[in-house]
Amino acid sequence: MRFFPLASLVLLCVAGLAGCHSRFVEVTIVNQGPVLHVMEFDYPSASFGANMLDPGAKYHYRFKIQGSGPLSLQYQDASGHTRTSEGPKVDLGEEGSLLVNIDARGAVTWAPTLTNRR
Repeated sequence: MRFFPLASLVLLCVAGLAGCHSRFVEVTIVNQGPVLHVMEFDYPSASFGANMLDPGAKYHYRFKIQGSGPLSLQYQDASGHTRTSEGPKVDLGEEGSLLVNIDARGAVTWAPTLTNRR
């Protein structure tokens, strides 16, 4: 007799969790140029970064979009000059992946694969 109420409760919890889905963006920043210093990635409502990104290195990060607005990447090049690249605009609820590539001359390309399931 005790098994059925407990089993029903567990089944209800599992069914509720099956419908839950957190929306995140998986970003990979690839440096194909010289060493980058003081790298900062800005997205709506927050930012992340690293003190240094070596040539050939990849930086992975996962974030949740909490608002709408543009993405941007800022870093210092080998000469100490600050460079900024504006990325695509993102909206609340978007999820997916984003590849940010920095080439040998420091040019930044953005390759988003984002969807919004709202």
